[in-house]
Amino acid sequence: MPASASLIAVNFNRGRFHNLSTFSDFGLAEPVLRAVSELGYAEPTPIQQQAIPVVMTGRDVMGAAQTGTGKTAGFALPILQRLLPAANNSASPARHPVRALVLAPTRELADQIFVNFRDYAKYTGLRVAVVYGGVDINPQYAALRKGCEVLIATPGRLLDHVGQKTVNLSQAEILVLDEADRMLDMGFLPDIQRITALLPTPRQNLLFSATFANEIRKLAGTILTAPVVIEVAARNATADNVEQLIFRVGSVEAKRSAVSKLIIDRNLAQVLVFSNTKIGAGRLARQLDLEGLNAAAIHGDKSQQERLATLEAFKKGEIRVLVATDVAARGLDIVELPAVINYDLPFQAEDYIHRIGRTGRAGASGVALSVMSPVDERLLVEIEKLLKRKLPSENIEVVAAARREPPGRVDRPRRAERERNAPRAVAKAAPVGRMPGQSDDPFFFEPYRPAQPVEDVGGDDAQPAATSALDSRAGRQQRHAKTQLAALLGGKKF
Repeated sequence: MPASASLIAVNFNRGRFHNLSTFSDFGLAEPVLRAVSELGYAEPTPIQQQAIPVVMTGRDVMGAAQTGTGKTAGFALPILQRLLPAANNSASPARHPVRALVLAPTRELADQIFVNFRDYAKYTGLRVAVVYGGVDINPQYAALRKGCEVLIATPGRLLDHVGQKTVNLSQAEILVLDEADRMLDMGFLPDIQRITALLPTPRQNLLFSATFANEIRKLAGTILTAPVVIEVAARNATADNVEQLIFRVGSVEAKRSAVSKLIIDRNLAQVLVFSNTKIGAGRLARQLDLEGLNAAAIHGDKSQQERLATLEAFKKGEIRVLVATDVAARGLDIVELPAVINYDLPFQAEDYIHRIGRTGRAGASGVALSVMSPVDERLLVEIEKLLKRKLPSENIEVVAAARREPPGRVDRPRRAERERNAPRAVAKAAPVGRMPGQSDDPFFFEPYRPAQPVEDVGGDDAQPAATSALDSRAGRQQRHAKTQLAALLGGKKF
């Protein structure tokens, strides 16, 4: 049934769940409430107030809310509540089949969802596992062999496990697509269709994201059945507690200097900087680090271990500036991150919302700064069109700094210069004054042998062993042959 034919819109301001002021009001079981209390959750956020009661009823849901408003708890807590009757302490993997599958577009987001589920479920007896690419698959085999009621996965790695028959989805009762719009951007739709074909029907389907483009609504029509649409804020809106500013520079080359100036002038102790390319992220991190700003980069070319280690160091404050591609635009939850800087404006306007959603989370205030050159004007127009408002902008005067090389490489000539000054591989006339025995032919190699005194065999053909360096090669070879022959003949003339 097309989703558009049976959408039930629930508006938070007029909704019937506005009086749910504590988590105990939802009727959650004591093990779940104990975990929530230990995590310091005081009262539910708007998306949690709206989503938790509906998900607990088993209805399909399409939920939209701003980033940093607790969407993960909005579907994780009711899922655990629904699965509690199946919880058991048996060691048999058969008693712990996959009952809820959560799909995420990136490794970082999958890992973040796993941590949240694990913390919520620690007193329930339900098992949680996560699988994603970029890491050794063998530990994932071991986790799946033990069994798990909740499985978080990226689509590609999940299909790898399906192909190797290490996971069985035939008993999955719940499917969650988190950041579904990003999955479509990354081309995951064929994989999602293959995965949904492996799941039983009927089942509960949940789609959650911060942005709902028209493509997402079309996808909902193929997966969801009579879904409840929950939107707690204006569509594609940004958080009100995030200050947004645009800084204009005169050229692309001046953008790096502008980023450095903003960090120093505003005394930002911790900042996340976004770049559109992996090469650009690595280069910007190196240049900022050379300026003493203690920067590091994460992007798709780095291993998952490197990315996780860098993220952990950034969360601990050991790294001041983290330069990242859009792998960090979703699923990166850093408590009280004060600022985000867009070194490059994103190619997709929706990604701007997700990027700046890394700051101002859980009600804290934040600042989102964007640096743009004249060539970025079209991208800014698309962002403002999506937000339906103009962003304040101002000019920033900086000098485009020359690119600096890391220590130890300053004096190295550029490749083009090295090739220009390199000797050409052509034959040249051999210089006069070669060592005795050395060939005059530049393509002939003859090892040098010190001259040895040879017995004079007499006659006009007898020559001393040490010949002149100016003699020709043919003459030396002829005299050498005659000398050896004379020695064999016992000193006879010939």
